[in-house]
Amino acid sequence: MLRPGELQLAEKLPPVGATAAEAQQYTRWLATHHYENFNVASWLLPKELHQHFYNLYAYCRWADDLGDEVPDTARALELLNWWEQELDACYRGTPSHPVFVALHETIVAKDIPKQPFADLLRAFRQDQTVRRYSTWEEMVGYCVYSANPVGRLVLYLCGYRDAQRQRLSDATCTALQLANFWQDVSRDLEKGRIYIPLDIAAAHAVSESDIVEKRFDERYVELMKDLLARTRGLFALGMPLAKMVDGRLSVDLEMFSRGGMAVLDAIEAMGHDTLHTRPSVGKGKQARLLGRALLTQLVAKNSKTEVNTQSSGTLSAAESYEECHRVARASHSNFYYAFYLLPRAKRDGLAALYSFMRLVDDVADEGDDLVVKQRGLAKWRAALDEALTSNGPMASPVLPALVDTMRRYNMPARYLHDLISGAEMDLTIQTYPTFERLREYCYRVAGTVGLTCTHVFGFKDARALELAEKLGLAFQLTNIIRDVREDHKLGRVYLPDEDLTRFGVSAADLGKNTATLGVRELLRFEAERAWQLYEEGAKLMSLIDADSRGALWLLVHTYSALLARIESLDFAVFGERVRLSKAEKMLFIAKARFGRVTEENILEKRDGDRRRAGGTGSRRRAS
Repeated sequence: MLRPGELQLAEKLPPVGATAAEAQQYTRWLATHHYENFNVASWLLPKELHQHFYNLYAYCRWADDLGDEVPDTARALELLNWWEQELDACYRGTPSHPVFVALHETIVAKDIPKQPFADLLRAFRQDQTVRRYSTWEEMVGYCVYSANPVGRLVLYLCGYRDAQRQRLSDATCTALQLANFWQDVSRDLEKGRIYIPLDIAAAHAVSESDIVEKRFDERYVELMKDLLARTRGLFALGMPLAKMVDGRLSVDLEMFSRGGMAVLDAIEAMGHDTLHTRPSVGKGKQARLLGRALLTQLVAKNSKTEVNTQSSGTLSAAESYEECHRVARASHSNFYYAFYLLPRAKRDGLAALYSFMRLVDDVADEGDDLVVKQRGLAKWRAALDEALTSNGPMASPVLPALVDTMRRYNMPARYLHDLISGAEMDLTIQTYPTFERLREYCYRVAGTVGLTCTHVFGFKDARALELAEKLGLAFQLTNIIRDVREDHKLGRVYLPDEDLTRFGVSAADLGKNTATLGVRELLRFEAERAWQLYEEGAKLMSLIDADSRGALWLLVHTYSALLARIESLDFAVFGERVRLSKAEKMLFIAKARFGRVTEENILEKRDGDRRRAGGTGSRRRAS
């Protein structure tokens, strides 16, 4: 099928009908002499796995080159189809191509399913026809086929087949793929491809033509900062995997992750201009990364007994809950008053959630060093995952209580990862082009709060989660309306650009001392969106446990009363900060504790004369 001289890697390929030994000699040559650093990593692996890794590498290398080194699209697709036919023959037990002759030995020995191999070919075919990615979700979806199968294949080789390790591997592989994309922007442009998601670019006012024409300015810098922050989060999410595998493999895994993060550091160091320059990680840096990975493994091995015998360094769950209550009390938040309306166990659960969210929020708010903040949030991601997967000491005294709460109330970790992603968005995104983009942000920083709280409140009907997310969005929109001028001072405009345009409002109008007529109409429009979410979310009252309804009523009533107060002042949010008095809050608490709380009275009454027709998502975070 392959024509003479069509691919360089076929130079020493044995003829069809080669023995297993001849085929394995070729895959070993390819892995150690081709243009990868595979041989640098392979000597760290268990010796009995070397040949299997060579065989796996040869398959991936061939598939990659068939898709990327053949200039004609039709011919590349033809060759990829041929390669899949060879894969099918291999799984039928009749391999003919030398790479598959070698690979068959690995597939049988390690009982590897066919799907990851086929998924890679799907990605390489996609590269022939898809040159742009409209959204971040599409881009990550591509990585599911282009990168994640490689990590899963490695796990199969090493005897790991569980879903938990596969999820962590997926995060690492996606992050590595993305790091390569941000590193190779200029190279991909030469091939007519743009892997930067166009919706993320648009959020930073960077158009497709700006990228194609390589217009480098502050907009592109902010775009790249956003992409690097998202990628660092994925690296942090996958980092615990290195501690869940054989020590020799863990060094390789840590090297891959640290190498990928070093690429991100190199992009930052060169000023983020990947339109014109490809950053690289020098041999000296690679050696230091390897040394650090080896040292980490050595320390972990030598201190294993010490860690097990010094577990008293981590607080007990009871002590951790006490610390969480201290953090929550010190914040003077409206949320903390609601805790007292819950049974003790649920009160502890909300305190644990709140204190973790508060600490994440503090990382994003303190100081001016963007990189320090991004790394701080990445550390919280890693600390959360390590706490959930390890029995050793935890990185913060609030984590034992948080882990206990998540396990007790069957709470998905993705909620808290999404919340951290929201904090990361605040570091690099100052404006939102559409309400849908704002809704994504509101979900992350506030919808997740509603979801986690609802797990603690207790529910049996799955509709409760959808309604909880809507209430979180309503809370966040209320905060955004109240703090519009203050956020503008911080360089942020959360109100969507499309809405500003609709009402003839400029960003500068939001920084004035008084609200213009256009601004008031804009805020009224956003308030109607919030009220619709409140009204829909109010149905959550009947879906949660009876012993939690007072707490939910207090939260919803307090926030809706704040929005009603803003409306009653005709959106005069440009002077003294609009707030509820302490007496009003105490009255609400008394009603929640001793009154009849229902879906019908959960929302504060509005001044009917101020309602207008509108549409239908802090300070920053509702938490």
